[in-house]
Amino acid sequence: MNIRVAGIVFGAALAASTALAQQSSPAKPIAAAATAAAQKSPAKRAAAQNPTSAANSTTAQPTEDPTGAVKRRKGKAAGKVARAAAVPAGYAALPEDERLAIQSDLAWLGDFDPTTAKDADERTIAAIKGFQKRHGGKQTGVLSADERSALAAAAAGPQKTVGWRIVDDTNTGAQLGLPMKLVGQSSPARTGSRWTSPHDQIEVETMRLHEAALPVLFDHEKTTPRSRRVDYGELKSDSFVISGMQRLKYFLVRVEAHGAELRGVTVLYDQATAGIMAPVALAIANTFRGFPEADAAPFSGGEQGVEYATAIVVSGRGDLLTLGQVTNQCQSITVPGLGHAERVARDKATDLTLLRLYGAQSLNPASLAGTGGVDNDLTLVGIADPTAQAGGDAVTSTPAHVTAQGIEPVPRLGFSGAAAVDARGRFAGVVELKSPVVAGIGAHSLVAELVPATAVRAFLTAQGVAVANGHAAMDQSVVRVICVRQ
Repeated sequence: MNIRVAGIVFGAALAASTALAQQSSPAKPIAAAATAAAQKSPAKRAAAQNPTSAANSTTAQPTEDPTGAVKRRKGKAAGKVARAAAVPAGYAALPEDERLAIQSDLAWLGDFDPTTAKDADERTIAAIKGFQKRHGGKQTGVLSADERSALAAAAAGPQKTVGWRIVDDTNTGAQLGLPMKLVGQSSPARTGSRWTSPHDQIEVETMRLHEAALPVLFDHEKTTPRSRRVDYGELKSDSFVISGMQRLKYFLVRVEAHGAELRGVTVLYDQATAGIMAPVALAIANTFRGFPEADAAPFSGGEQGVEYATAIVVSGRGDLLTLGQVTNQCQSITVPGLGHAERVARDKATDLTLLRLYGAQSLNPASLAGTGGVDNDLTLVGIADPTAQAGGDAVTSTPAHVTAQGIEPVPRLGFSGAAAVDARGRFAGVVELKSPVVAGIGAHSLVAELVPATAVRAFLTAQGVAVANGHAAMDQSVVRVICVRQ
């Protein structure tokens, strides 16, 4: 089986089909047609008696199709209409990223086969119906919000099995998902980074090229090395995908362009590993971001390899307040300049999390005490992700407003755990950044919510942390937290 990467080209137009062409009625001979017409109208009786002249007249409608071209065109048009009718409107209206995410989740579960060239939309809808049937739902081909969450949760199992992680490739600036339990060995590559399995059965390599042309690289990758046999390839204005065989291994290449710079990833894996790697290769390609935006949400379906967040100093003895989502499964939690921290408590309802720095000195606890409500116009105080400030670590403040939908505008990555204060300096709560829905491994816009000050004070009191009073500037009481995962 060969990876066709149907998920990567999910947004392409539905392919026309010739399957219905064979159902077209055969053309009638001209003489027979003329005779039938004469029986209906006396005015056409003369034409029936002279079929040759009828055939040559300007009103005649020849029905012979010696080459079958007309029949094929009709069949293709009928096939396109039939395929379009088979795609539910709710599914067709989904953004491409979400359709890719759904397809990837289905592939993780073995419901979607990425190794066939058959129409991707039809196969995905059939797979969705199969998933709905197994879970006792109505087979509509369109996932409800609960079904979408259930699908993502189900896909998390095989993702965990292979150690799926979203990583930042510092050698290229790209971001991608990797099965870390399968490709745990990493090293620099000629133009990027390389991850391999212990015996090189599986290889993942990134690339970065300057002053390069996408069409030229597309043609080059199809023929280099010479052992490469391309089974599928598509060139778009800003990206391309190629897949096929390279000696005894399957390969998959995805490249994105930004101006004259190209960034890409190549996946190679032995045929013996295809049962595991077919969906994984698709997931790697789907999660690949050659030029990730600083404000974009991380891909769901797996934590980032290194994640940056903000914490609020809540006591002079080293207690820090942040959120559990950014400290999950951390191999280490570091506060730059202050040392390592450990998680000592978490509230599942609010996701508030208490960290402790041991031996820390000269910390300035934030003033979190207060009563009554706060204004809806806020200032968010946190430390943006390094990619959002050219590698920096400065404390930054940004204005925001609380609405029924959350905090607007949404702050940059790194502000999870940031403090919110109103115009009078009163503590309003903790900023929480997250994706709007759990949706597999597709990319989504961030949303921001506020964990209110009352919930913060209740959590700290329950943990025996006295809430500080005073009027200290909040920018002196926030620190960066770095979570490093396996």
